[in-house]
Amino acid sequence: MVGHEIRRARPDDYDSIIGVVDNWWGRAAVHNLPRMFLDHFHRTSLVTSDDSGISGFLIGFGSPSDPHAAYVHFVAVRPDARKCGLGRTLYEAFFSIARSDNRTTVTAITSPANYTSIDFHRSLGFTVAGPVPDYNGPGRALVTFTRPV
Repeated sequence: MVGHEIRRARPDDYDSIIGVVDNWWGRAAVHNLPRMFLDHFHRTSLVTSDDSGISGFLIGFGSPSDPHAAYVHFVAVRPDARKCGLGRTLYEAFFSIARSDNRTTVTAITSPANYTSIDFHRSLGFTVAGPVPDYNGPGRALVTFTRPV
């Protein structure tokens, strides 16, 4: 992670993030990240940058309904910054935020076809479950991740 600085996100990061997310994910993903996430959850979200600009981000928050749970909604690393531990660093920083907010569990979800994400979350110590049929409505199975912090 040499050369990458990590910081809490700010609402004004939204335009930079939304401008690269489809390219970084290799498919349309903008619809999964409305501006409200940076407006309302920037305190618990993270951005990394290097000399080339934003190199990664994690959008996460504490559950308003479960005082013990935190959730990672979206995480991405710029393609040329992958394989250097940046994703792991973002998660570790989020785990620290979650612990400081007295959260004991972090959760996330992904598509059953996203093998890279499933393997990555396993490597971070998440328990992987599913695919859970109809998780996000009829015909929308998802894989769930849970990890104690």
